[in-house]
Amino acid sequence: MSHAHLPPQALAEAVRDAMLADDRATRALGMTIEAIAPGSATACMTVRGDMLNGFQTCHGGLISTLADSAFAFACNSRNHMTVASGFSIDIVAPARLGDVLTAVARESSLAGRTGVYDITVSNQRQELVAMFRGRSYRIHGQAVLPEAK
Repeated sequence: MSHAHLPPQALAEAVRDAMLADDRATRALGMTIEAIAPGSATACMTVRGDMLNGFQTCHGGLISTLADSAFAFACNSRNHMTVASGFSIDIVAPARLGDVLTAVARESSLAGRTGVYDITVSNQRQELVAMFRGRSYRIHGQAVLPEAK
């Protein structure tokens, strides 16, 4: 079955698998993609000792990276190569050694080649750690999974 004929959920799962295979940054940080569906994704990461800043809390850039990874999987889930055109993040609570952070990305708007995605990052106690908003831009004519010839 060609990728163009896969049901939307199966296509999102195939995109996840292909992206994760080549995403060295996501894998190096120990992230997992716990769920994916068209326009949404959930990524998890455990805060390790090498992720702590001088205040012994998780470096904000790594919280951003977790949210950005969830964002990337969500906005590419329909097999249209999509990149970030910008994002903002508000960190509202610290994450500490051993915390399991979960970033849940949801598509808020998709119009033409641009999208807006809202991502929440929470810890294992369901306490909000950060709110991230990403803006996406779809690359014309490019697929994540190329069609078989």
